[in-house]
Amino acid sequence: MESGWALRECEAGGRKFNLENRLLEFASAVIDLSEKLPSSRAGNPIAGQLLRSGSSPYPNHGEAESAESRDNFVHKFKIRLTELRETRRWARPIERKCWKKNDTTLSFVLSESEELNCIFMPGIKTARQNALRQKRAPDPIRYPSVGAG
Repeated sequence: MESGWALRECEAGGRKFNLENRLLEFASAVIDLSEKLPSSRAGNPIAGQLLRSGSSPYPNHGEAESAESRDNFVHKFKIRLTELRETRRWARPIERKCWKKNDTTLSFVLSESEELNCIFMPGIKTARQNALRQKRAPDPIRYPSVGAG
């Protein structure tokens, strides 16, 4: 059965920007796509690699939400970006080999990996800039409070 993968619309007609939901939908599409690949010497390892990289950004998003520090947050963002790029790289040979010609799930995985990459890249830059600003800012001078008396 063919899944109709397309980014779901909000009621007002705008696009959804809930990243957790987008990453969940992306992971679900990757799972569906990996299950559709040929069971062959080439298909099996590509399906496995696609499944590992494409299902990883969703839990890594949760990890970033509970990061222990700004540096840890940036690190989790980088992992997410790396996995999204890897997923796109594994999806491209599937497209090139025409294993899933005119497949909406493959189209969704390719386009959504690119869009999510474009969303997360500025976040990394901003977090890095904020971390640098925080490191450069001098510690405020604190004077002991003086009691009246």
